[in-house]
Amino acid sequence: MIPSLDIAGRVVSPRDPVFVIAEACDNHLGDMGAAREMVRRAKLAGADAIKFQHHLPDEEMLPDAPMSSNFQEPLYEFLKKHALSLQQHRELKAYCEEVGILYLCTPFSWRAAEELHTIGVSAYKIGSGEMTDIPTLLRIASLGRPMIVSTGMSSWEEIDHTYEALVAKKVPLALLNCVSEYPPVYEDVNLGVIGRMIDRYRGAVIGHSDHTPDLYTSFAAVALGARIIEKHVILDKRQPGPDQSVSIDFAELAQLVEGIRKVEAALGAEKKVHQREDQIRRWAFRSLVTTRPVAAGEVLGEDAVWSKRPGTGIPSHRMLEVIGRRARRDLPANVLLSWDDLEPPSQ
Repeated sequence: MIPSLDIAGRVVSPRDPVFVIAEACDNHLGDMGAAREMVRRAKLAGADAIKFQHHLPDEEMLPDAPMSSNFQEPLYEFLKKHALSLQQHRELKAYCEEVGILYLCTPFSWRAAEELHTIGVSAYKIGSGEMTDIPTLLRIASLGRPMIVSTGMSSWEEIDHTYEALVAKKVPLALLNCVSEYPPVYEDVNLGVIGRMIDRYRGAVIGHSDHTPDLYTSFAAVALGARIIEKHVILDKRQPGPDQSVSIDFAELAQLVEGIRKVEAALGAEKKVHQREDQIRRWAFRSLVTTRPVAAGEVLGEDAVWSKRPGTGIPSHRMLEVIGRRARRDLPANVLLSWDDLEPPSQ
């Protein structure tokens, strides 16, 4: 069976167009005007969905949790300042519906997931930090919505455990290849993992959550089979914040979407002479021509025949069938040969 997700009527599967998620994260810094502008620009750029994050800091962490180098202040304090309220998420979801783009959200605790459920979120995105939190994931699975789970910072065994737990719950599932570095060095991205995930997790749609500051690895991920691409976005790349270094702006998002659509259109596996190639083929291929005058009755030797464009005469790969035949008529130099110019081969 081919894995698939139905997210508010948008089917995501290996047979459907790549699903592009603009990850707004907390790059709005709690400003609803900025958040709305991100929604509008994500729609204009052609993304399928824009994703926010629902943080209840006291539900998800201790105040003195250690911080990584992408934070300039403790995460707990950052979220206390900038996290959106449930009412603000409700307003953003309504605005997404007005604009015509899917609203997605990441809950960072069970309570956050419960709250998002009350506003009718159509799917849950699970961050890499929560991927091994099986008790919470199973509770979220019970809410009956598709789940998209990032797999950064995780071993194969940990992903196996999460996959098996969620597949047993029969939740529509996607797993995203991810490297949780901000930003990653390219040698750590390991895009070849995508193909291994496709083979290993046959009950899940496989995608790629990209933390590089440019577009190249996202295009490559699509070529390697990723059916979901998630990319952080920001209104102004000069704005400080924990996700600034891994975010693209909305002009780049438009380039990403355009490039993905072109790449996926180019991924067919049929080798044939296409209709639009035929007119090129007629002049670009080589045919056999005379290299000097040839008299009627003369046997054509290798010195009398070679290949030139166009490809409308005897194909050059049939030269050995021409060498050794007699000319039916006088032939000037530098003309296309035809089979009518030649006597039948000697018996």
